[in-house]
Amino acid sequence: MTYQNLVMNLRGVTPSELLYLEQVMKNMNEEQAKSFIVFYSGKRKDPQDILLFTLLGFVIIAGVQRFILGQIGMGILYFFTGGLCLVGTIVDLVNFKSLTSDYNQKMAYECAQMIHSMNSASR
Repeated sequence: MTYQNLVMNLRGVTPSELLYLEQVMKNMNEEQAKSFIVFYSGKRKDPQDILLFTLLGFVIIAGVQRFILGQIGMGILYFFTGGLCLVGTIVDLVNFKSLTSDYNQKMAYECAQMIHSMNSASR
């Protein structure tokens, strides 16, 4: 299928993300795969962006990366505790790729569910 070309056009796609997306899209036809990529590209986060938001935690507001990743409770906790006294922010700096990967996998799953529900509704 040509969805591999569609996935490769995503900014900052990692090899592990590529493998996960191929697995998610393996039973989709080309039209479904295109719709999936459109939805997914709007929701996914680039690891470099999360790294920049985490670095902002040292200078301006701690926890921005957690808000961006949809972890509102942790974002509030980081905000009021200065990134858990900067320890949490340092841990997030080390783990920014895995935080982003977990978020992107969750978004891929949600987008795949949306595509399948749209497909079953149109039948």
